[in-house]
Formats: sequence, C-alpha cells, structure tokens
Amino acid sequence: MKVLIVGDGGREHALAWKLYQSENVDKIFAAPGNDGMLEIAERVDIKADNIEALADFAQENGIGMTVVGPEEPLVAGIVDYFVERGLPIFGPKKQAALLEGSKAFAKEILDKYNIPTGEYEVFTDPDTALTYLENAEYPLVVKANGLAGGKGVIVASNYQAAQDAVARIMEDKTFGDAGDRIVVEDFIEGEDVSIFALTDGQTILPVTSTREHKAVFEGEEGPNTGGMGSYSPSPYVDQEMMDQICREILRPTLHALNSEGIDYRGVMHVGIILTENGPEVIDYNARFGDPETQVVMPLLAEDLLELMQMTNDVKLKYKKEIEIYGSDAVCVVLASAGYPLTYSTGYEIQGLENLKYHDDLIVFHSGTRLRLENENYFTDGGRVLGMTVVGEGILSVINSAYDYIEEVKFKDMHYRTDIGFTISDVPQAPVE
Repeated sequence: MKVLIVGDGGREHALAWKLYQSENVDKIFAAPGNDGMLEIAERVDIKADNIEALADFAQENGIGMTVVGPEEPLVAGIVDYFVERGLPIFGPKKQAALLEGSKAFAKEILDKYNIPTGEYEVFTDPDTALTYLENAEYPLVVKANGLAGGKGVIVASNYQAAQDAVARIMEDKTFGDAGDRIVVEDFIEGEDVSIFALTDGQTILPVTSTREHKAVFEGEEGPNTGGMGSYSPSPYVDQEMMDQICREILRPTLHALNSEGIDYRGVMHVGIILTENGPEVIDYNARFGDPETQVVMPLLAEDLLELMQMTNDVKLKYKKEIEIYGSDAVCVVLASAGYPLTYSTGYEIQGLENLKYHDDLIVFHSGTRLRLENENYFTDGGRVLGMTVVGEGILSVINSAYDYIEEVKFKDMHYRTDIGFTISDVPQAPVE
C-alpha cells in the first residue's frame, strides 16, 4: 500500500518511521515533509493546508491511506473532503476536530456531561474579560479559543499578567483569529500527563501516557512552544490510574460526542492534570501530539497501519488493548535560539553522522534542510531535531539523551536541560 503523510515536522517523521516498518506499506509520500525523512519517504511539494491538491495527489497516485499530522487541516475539514471523494484517510472529521479547534466548545462538552475539568468563563470582548479578571483569584489560565500551534495558553499569576495575556491574544492578535474569543479557567494544581487513545466512534482504547514540556526554558518558564521535550510512559499513570482515566474521562468523552451526534474516529489526545481529587481534563487534541509522537511510536508494539485501518473500519471492539513495549522513551528537542519568537536558520548541523552508532537513539527531524552539494544538514526551523532515546529505566534513558546531545552542534542551539525533572520524585523500579 502507498501511504501519504500530511505535515512537515518531527511528528510526521516519527509517523513515517513507524509506518515504514509495516509489511503492508510499500511506499511513503510526505507532503510537504522535511529532508530528514528522505531515507524512508518521498517528499511532495504540497502544503498541508492545500486540501484539494492533496486529494488530487492521493487519487492520482493510488494512495491507500492518508495520515494527517497537524491540526489545521483537520479543523479545516480535510477528512470530510477526502471521504466525499472516496479517498481513505485517518483522522476525525471537521465537526469532531472542533474538540481541539475550539477551547470553548471543548469546555462546553466537559461541563454539559460532567467530565472533570476546571471552572471557566468565555469572553468575546477584551473589556468584559478585564472586568472579570479584576476580581478573579490567581493564578489562572488564559487561552486563545482557536488553534495557536500549542502556544496560545498563558498562565497568569496576577492581574497584570492576565491583562498582558488579554492584550496579546485579543488586541494584538498574536495568534490571529484564534484570539477572537478567549477561555479563562482555573489553574489546576497537579502532575501534567497526556493520554493517547484511538477511537472508532464506538470503542476507545488507550495507547499510553506521556508528559510534554511546553515552556521554552527550564522550570516551565518563558513562553509556550510547540513542545521542548516529552517522555513516555508517565510513572504517575499506573494501571489503576489509567483505568480511572478511561472510566471518568475517555469513555465519557466518547459518550458525550455520540450524544451530540458527532462521529469521532482517529486519535484522541487528552491533556490531563492529576489532582488530589482525581484526573481533570485541561484540553483535547484531535491528532498525534508533537513531540509526544516521537516517544509513543518507538514504544508501540503493533502495526500502526493496521490500527488505523481498524479505527476507520469501526473494528476496535475486536481488540482488548493496544500493546506497548515495556520500555521507556524520552525526546529532547534541539531548537533554534529565540524560538518560539524570532530566530535565525541556515546553520550547519555537526555530529549527526556519529549519532547513527547509538542503537538506542532515534533522531527525528523537525526543521532541517539537506544541501546536496555537501550532503550536510542545516537548520530550517524553530524546532530542529528531536533526540529520542529508548531503553530500560526512565532516568537512565534521560541521562543517555543528554549525553548524546553533547555530540551535536549548530550555531544558536537551544534545549531544555530538565526534561523529565519531576520524575526524580517518583520511586524508580530497579533495572534488571
């Protein structure tokens, strides 16, 4: 089968890497992809938001499965369009993707169906929002309602910070139309985890737990990015906690969507805070996360294409669970200094060739360009590389990742040095 992957980041590289291992995949195309994927996929010069051109390519080239990486085309209705043209595609339709595309819609679903989450208010006018914020209790969270590349969430510790957040989102339009509305919600204390699940609209199965670090600087300081690192599984989510999350969040969410007449098929990626009173939802993603996918794919012990086909065909009821290897994985993102704001690119990346000798390391490319005249890679984005290490014992895996990072260099390279820093509080099982 021929597979088309839509998107150009590290997430899409990880999806291509996993699909390449399937016996049923003959060829992979990536639109537009990145140069780091060239060993396993052929790049197609079509942007992820050019839905009609993507469908034309899929039809003309006999694509058996299109896999959508980023959220924008999902919210824009790429799945609906492909289905109308009889083209196989993996991901939720436009109405279902609204669970990610609108923070207000997601909170309304959570509230209506009593799924645990923080209290919230929605505002369409900055003056009304500021009046509310004058008497609010802090800290609280200000979110752009629409898609903001994972960057539209601001934690405000006081009224001044909340004012700045409202100005940035609603008045300066930092995130464009995504800031036409904002959601102001309680700041929830607890450990941050994400749950990956697959659902065919009738059955929902958890895949595994992850933890993402979004802030650009150590200690969760600075602006949010698309993600500076992740690890999986979370030591805070044992089987008992996963069962509780399935019982109180995953299955109720699927029931809520069905009750609203929404057929959700694809990945449901749920951000959760583990509070003293139990797990509470902070947000939903309607696609594979980035960089969480870079740690989930190496741990997935099943054929990804087969799982996608079962999801599309409403056959997940025939699986009791999705099998995961009993290992740990961590991904540390190497970024351009200044990301997620202003940064420069075009710098040569040194040391990549030597990294091939580490059997436990997978390097996923996010923003690189290959110059054929010297066959060297150069930086070409804010997030450049994802250094993913897989092994036994999460703390040992994290240490290995940072050891390997010392072998890579490019001008203005920036990365967080504390990915997984909260794990040291959790008792670790001895490595056999």
